[in-house]
Amino acid sequence: MSKHKRATIRIQLLMKFGGLAAAILFAGIILATGTALRAGVQDGFNENGNIVIADQFNNRVIEIDPETHKVVWTFGDGADKPGPHSIVGTNDAERVGVFTLISGTGIPGGVTPPLPGCLDPVNGCPDNRVIVVNEKGSIVWQYGQDGGAAGSGFDQLNVPVAATFLPNGHVLITDQSNERVIEVNRNKHIVWQYGVSGFVGSGFDELSNPNSAELLANGHILIADENNNRAIEVDRDFKIIRTFTAGGTASGVAFASRLSNGNTLITDSNNNRIVEVDPNDNVVWEFFTNTRSGTIQNPLPTRAVRLSNGNTLISDQFNNQAIEIDHGKNIVFTQGQIAGNFPPGNGFDQLNGPYDAKVVGDFTGLTRPPNFVGDELGGE
Repeated sequence: MSKHKRATIRIQLLMKFGGLAAAILFAGIILATGTALRAGVQDGFNENGNIVIADQFNNRVIEIDPETHKVVWTFGDGADKPGPHSIVGTNDAERVGVFTLISGTGIPGGVTPPLPGCLDPVNGCPDNRVIVVNEKGSIVWQYGQDGGAAGSGFDQLNVPVAATFLPNGHVLITDQSNERVIEVNRNKHIVWQYGVSGFVGSGFDELSNPNSAELLANGHILIADENNNRAIEVDRDFKIIRTFTAGGTASGVAFASRLSNGNTLITDSNNNRIVEVDPNDNVVWEFFTNTRSGTIQNPLPTRAVRLSNGNTLISDQFNNQAIEIDHGKNIVFTQGQIAGNFPPGNGFDQLNGPYDAKVVGDFTGLTRPPNFVGDELGGE
């Protein structure tokens, strides 16, 4: 299923279950009042415990202080065209040293009502870049072409939804509309690929709308194979070692990570659920994001990461919030105002379709990146 078709389905779900008003609110408000910074740095940048958020429809990545809810760093001026100071429809971001790795996913067109964050409702607003920016907001590395051009050849992407640094300094990119996960070195050569470029399937070396990929401690790759409703663990020889579907109940697997206890944490987006399964795919813990006060009926969460304190940080996309819950399912932190009660925005404690949130310095359950020294990216 293409990204454009998936966006249409999300709108239809909002209209069916969240009501027409919720759908119009989601699709009609592009940016609320407030000034988007090109690359704004305030005191508190890159402190452990801060949260980096891919604020999708505000076309920005922000770092916030969870104690004050204030933005201490921003990349993205809010523009819906990719450029040296803009990022469009970002789905993923992670802080590594002083660098921030960002996926410029883009915002599809052809959706009724049109998606926010894009002023061209017919053609959409592509980005198709994975970039690394420094503290000042300068791009120091880029994979993908300028101008939003899509492709599957050398230095080309088509709707990259996730990227993570590998310990060897390479970048693992989930290239969604190319139906592949690729490992690229710093010289932009693909050194490993899972999935046949442009081919949708569920068999050997095949994917359908992959949405994330993480390197496991055993060297395997854990892939959220979204439209196949599964997370798969594959080895470097393309063999599927294990498949996770929460006992066949998962629908729209948007993210998956391996926990230290051997279990797998899955973002089961279409079921509005975060679910933890054991190695035999039995459900051992779950949390539904659409049962809390103020929620819309189908917020379609996109990311859940287990933190070092045992809590879980969730990007509850169409509720316009990042939330942290403890293992007893109590909400202990929120960033953003919940969509059932408030419109989205880009002002104080506001978000618009946050797709990803990670805590600075906390790689629990995630791929551990290299240790960059100072402000030199280095590597090949």
